[in-house]
Amino acid sequence: MNRIGLCIDLGLLQAKHSDIFQHPHSADSEVIVEWRALTVILLDRIAETVRKKLNMNAEQLPLVKILQGGTWSAGRKIANELRAGLPPIQLESDGTVF
Repeated sequence: MNRIGLCIDLGLLQAKHSDIFQHPHSADSEVIVEWRALTVILLDRIAETVRKKLNMNAEQLPLVKILQGGTWSAGRKIANELRAGLPPIQLESDGTVF
């Protein structure tokens, strides 16, 4: 969930209501579904921006490399600094939801 939290931590996404940070949400809740959907869109935009700055195309720099080499690592680092590694929005999960 760290790359998903990264978008909130960096201010790319903002909560409609601050109370969503106060308690865990189920994986099928509107909050989690919307958060994940918006993050997917933002990850595509981040990938486009990085490729453009590096003068590369999707074949040369696929999304998986951006996710692993950039957003995942950055998400972990920032989450550790802000919340001991926890995501900004708590997810009720048995570990099978990612």
